[in-house]
Amino acid sequence: MQQRLQKILSAAGIASRRAAETYITDGRVSVNGQTVTELGTKADPEADDIRVDGRRIKTAARRLYILMYKPRGYITSRSDPQRRPTVIDLLAKGGVRDYVYPVGRLDYESEGLLLLTSDGDLAARLTHPSHEVEREYQVKVLGVPDDHDLQRLSKGILIDGRRTLPAEVRVLKVIEGTDAQHALLSIVVKEGRNRQVRNMFDAVGHPVDRLRRMRIGSITDEHIRPGEFRELDAKEIAALKRAAVAPPESRGPDLKAVAGGSGRKRSSAAGSEDPRLLPKKVRPETDQTPHRRRGR
Repeated sequence: MQQRLQKILSAAGIASRRAAETYITDGRVSVNGQTVTELGTKADPEADDIRVDGRRIKTAARRLYILMYKPRGYITSRSDPQRRPTVIDLLAKGGVRDYVYPVGRLDYESEGLLLLTSDGDLAARLTHPSHEVEREYQVKVLGVPDDHDLQRLSKGILIDGRRTLPAEVRVLKVIEGTDAQHALLSIVVKEGRNRQVRNMFDAVGHPVDRLRRMRIGSITDEHIRPGEFRELDAKEIAALKRAAVAPPESRGPDLKAVAGGSGRKRSSAAGSEDPRLLPKKVRPETDQTPHRRRGR
């Protein structure tokens, strides 16, 4: 069946649709030996020879959806020019060799929950601000934000000429230090701009000392530890797909999909997509609960 090239590349786990469009316009994609640079070009993934950088793409037998607790000191990317460790390195150490890529950002100094998938369509929808998928963070900041600071954060902060969407912010605890006070806060945002939460608190004069992502949509797991990862179950995947499709005003918390407290085994090993790492054939999907594995 004829499909748009960017959709084919995304479904094969090569890149998100947006990144796939760049591959096409950069002349990195060919169909039956002919380089394609025009967006909207269609092909048949079953019949046509579709290649990226000269290597034929392979359609994954199934799509992977992985939840990881990213530790601090890892890059949320498939590769890093500075050769710093990446979240893909954690997956490889835990035995996952399939082509997946991170959904959204979580910077080098930050930690917490991160989704990785080979489903480019879902990844694009989850990260697009129009869907307003919630991300909840716990942040430790210098000083204690007052009511005016909290109101500014809630209404939106002007960053790089654009105001952030309204956020939910509350102080959880005030921490007395030897030199200064700190505060632990919860903040829920509905977009994923680069270093957004850190920039928001910088703007009100309370820089972030530590940042941890606690929830993505309705997905959470209070028992997963830094460096561990597991596959999402069917209910969690369905909840993410609903969150990425439903209008923001019609969505509420999906408590059935919350994962915290499950008895699943975890895997443990403690961006920028690279089409040279093509998806390998993966095992057929089963109804069994996915297991977490620990890297050696």
